[in-house]
Amino acid sequence: MSVAFLAVGCGADEKPREDKPATVAPTSQGNATGKGSQATEEPVETLAVLKGQEGLELTVTQAVRDAGGFLTVKGTLKNTGSGSAVLSGQVRGNETEVIKHGNSLGGATLVDSVGKKRYYVLRDTDGRPLTTTGLSIIPAGEAAAVFLQFPAPPANTTEVSLQLPTFEPATLKLS
Repeated sequence: MSVAFLAVGCGADEKPREDKPATVAPTSQGNATGKGSQATEEPVETLAVLKGQEGLELTVTQAVRDAGGFLTVKGTLKNTGSGSAVLSGQVRGNETEVIKHGNSLGGATLVDSVGKKRYYVLRDTDGRPLTTTGLSIIPAGEAAAVFLQFPAPPANTTEVSLQLPTFEPATLKLS
C-alpha cells in the first residue's frame, strides 16, 4: 500500500514540471489535411517571430508573468525550409552547467534596454535550463512546441528583446 501511495506522490510535481511533457515532444503538423476537428485553439496571436538559420522560425504566441515572479514564453519552432534543419548547438548557450544537460534553448535571453538588464533562462537546482530540451533535427515543414522561463522583469517593463543565438532578435510586448 505504501508503494502505491509513494508512486502517486511522485507524480505530483510543481507547475513548471507540468509544462515539460507537453512542450518537449515535437509536434507534427499531421492535421494539415484539414480534418483536424480538435483545432479549438486555432486563433493564436503571434507576439514575435525570430528567424534563424536553415529556415528555422521561432514564433512566440505567449509571454505570461505569474505571481511567483517568472515570465514564461511559449511558442513554436518550425522548419520552413525545404530540407531537414539541424538546430545549432549555439542555441543552448555556453554555460558549462547548461551544456552538460544536452540540447536546449538555454542560451536565450531577454534584454530590457530601458532598465539596462539582461535576463537569462532560469535553471533548476541541478543546473538544467527551464526550457524545451532534446531538440536537434527538425524535418522540413515540421514544428515543435517550445517554452522558455525567465525571471520576470519589473511590472513597469512593457517591452523586451528576446534573443536566441543564431536567430535574429525580436521585440516582445509585455502586458
